[in-house]
Amino acid sequence: MKYCNSLTKYSRFKTRAVKVGNISIGGENPIRIQSMTTTDTMNTEATIEESIRMIKAGCELIRITAPSKKEAENLKNIKTGLVKRGYHNPIIADIHYTPNAAEIAAKIIEKVRVNPGNYADKKKFETLNYTDESYKAELSRIREKFTPLVRICKKYGTAMRIGTNHGSLSDRILSRYGDTPKGMVESAMEFLHICRDEDYHEVILSMKASNTRIMVQAYRLLVAEMIKKDMNYPLHLGVTEAGEGEDGRIKSAVGIGALLADGIGDTIRVSLTEAPEFEMPVAQKILFHFTGIEKHKEIKAISKNPLYSFEYRKRKANKILNIGGENPPIVKADFSLKKKITPASFFALGYNYSMSLDKWHISDMAADYVYVGDHDINFEVPGTLGVIFNYKTWITHKKGYPYFTTKEYLNENLKSKKMNMIHTCFADLSQDLIEKIKLDKTAVLLIDSHHKNGIAEQRRLFIELMCNDIMSPVVIGRAYKDLSQEKLQVFASTDIGALLLDGLGDGIFIKAENCISDQMLNSLSFGILQASRTRISKTEYISCPSCGRTLFDLQETTAKIRKETDHLKGVKIGIMGCIVNGPGEMANADYGYVGTGKGKITLYKEQKVVEKNVPEAKAVTALINLIKEHGDWVEKK
Repeated sequence: MKYCNSLTKYSRFKTRAVKVGNISIGGENPIRIQSMTTTDTMNTEATIEESIRMIKAGCELIRITAPSKKEAENLKNIKTGLVKRGYHNPIIADIHYTPNAAEIAAKIIEKVRVNPGNYADKKKFETLNYTDESYKAELSRIREKFTPLVRICKKYGTAMRIGTNHGSLSDRILSRYGDTPKGMVESAMEFLHICRDEDYHEVILSMKASNTRIMVQAYRLLVAEMIKKDMNYPLHLGVTEAGEGEDGRIKSAVGIGALLADGIGDTIRVSLTEAPEFEMPVAQKILFHFTGIEKHKEIKAISKNPLYSFEYRKRKANKILNIGGENPPIVKADFSLKKKITPASFFALGYNYSMSLDKWHISDMAADYVYVGDHDINFEVPGTLGVIFNYKTWITHKKGYPYFTTKEYLNENLKSKKMNMIHTCFADLSQDLIEKIKLDKTAVLLIDSHHKNGIAEQRRLFIELMCNDIMSPVVIGRAYKDLSQEKLQVFASTDIGALLLDGLGDGIFIKAENCISDQMLNSLSFGILQASRTRISKTEYISCPSCGRTLFDLQETTAKIRKETDHLKGVKIGIMGCIVNGPGEMANADYGYVGTGKGKITLYKEQKVVEKNVPEAKAVTALINLIKEHGDWVEKK
């Protein structure tokens, strides 16, 4: 199935233009940036002030929660207050569970967002058995509940986003399609068909999930479905509940960037568990990374595509040491530009040497290999760390493993018997190289790109390898220079994460000259692998951005929970400010902490409620006790 215009020649998927107040989304319009307020919607002044801060940071559309009729009615006061201060940005009402609030809001503001999972359904996590007849009856019930809003939007010229969330699919959809990207697409399509039957087309679609694989697959399936049915509605991109800090930025860039790289997306929202004005700079950097990409040099067209774009399948690769095979992707660090390498240099890579015990302590985020170029290492390194030297230096001492240029690999005969790493760009992939690496069970490729559309060029290289039945492991390499921490996080996460989501790559190597510290770079590398779900090395937090529905201080609570649990490798903890996505997102979490009333928390084990109405002051301790009860707790070292 086709889901974008081309995998080798960048162009945006052409959608219809949808008018939202004084701006348009889709068509030839630039990709818009939006965000959501965190204030109580009934606090008019606070919401106006926060909206202005967001606008000044670069937000073009302001989304505000309207959980009931009174909040929907107060949107008029907020809109009037913004206009009086000279701000005419479109306002979006965020609706869950309350059709009556949506119908009020649609007469006041420029756009409403509805969630098809809870607009006409209540979630009980029940498995329901439908006949075709009873399923049709359910669709008729939804039509009856949803049509009044569609007609109001059409009459008032109000736009609508049908926003599917992986965490809040209805029991009906889950029973028929499962917890899948296909279920997400069908959930939106049920509502979209009603809009189309009413000849209403001012619609934008979204497929959000906290799992980047599911999110990307769902958007691709949605576009493929639209192409099949000759539809072209604009797409709103976002990774929901991405989290905070470095993790939230990496996760957002991996998911949103992978889709933008293929020309998918007309508006984006970065969801961070931080003040909303901090989301815009991240969104701007993601978009900036693709500036001018349409002018890239030609990449050889694909005659046969072996990739699986709608489900995750890892490319098969030979196992060479701990690279390839069933191993998770390795992290290769870069020390080649250092003036001097000492034992202390390895602290930044997750290795700490104890003088008293004469041992190296290895963390869960310890790099697997380090490239030292022409340096010599005259001390004992950790046993789990592979050291890679430039080939001409390696042949002088035969320590560690050699790193070849393509020319050296083709012309030299002396090699390591265990592992040989070869620097390769797409242009280097000659027939001679293909034939040699195909027979070499020690060859690991380190692929690089300096192409304007590096994602497409490196993906094309993988396709060439697969079409030639080459199973050499591949380490994805990218080089950057003179970037800020946030720019490097966004650029590297986008470039490398997009390939990892397609099952490509047996390791990553980020060369970052004059950017950030070695420790930060090591953390970024492991963060990209975690965000793409290819290697889990730390606790994962699925935490929503705050909004007016939030029943506790999300930023403060997330920080408290992280402080107590950040050593629990592989454990996933959902932290949700309210009930809207809380229970559903527990499908992706091992434990859940969900606000269900003022000062009251409900704790989950996966999707099952285990303790209700826990006082907020005692809830973090109760969460820790729950983790201990189920055997997932270890003490901090």
